[in-house]
Amino acid sequence: MPRPTAAQLAYGSCTVIFSTLAMLLLSETSSGTGIAVIVLAALGLGLLVAMTVPLPRPRAHAEPAENAPESERVPSRL
Repeated sequence: MPRPTAAQLAYGSCTVIFSTLAMLLLSETSSGTGIAVIVLAALGLGLLVAMTVPLPRPRAHAEPAENAPESERVPSRL
């Protein structure tokens, strides 16, 4: 399994923090069970967001200069 990128960690963390705050403020719950449910829902949402951030694709290798057409070659010395 590939390691998460910095963007995935940042998006997931921000999602957990902001969704937890939003759900706690909107639900106005004060029971321990309600808070636990909200925290677990926020963690699940953060994991979902972090895993759906696209991974960077490897760059395609450029064609070597000796295989390039004559019109595309760049002189190495002037």
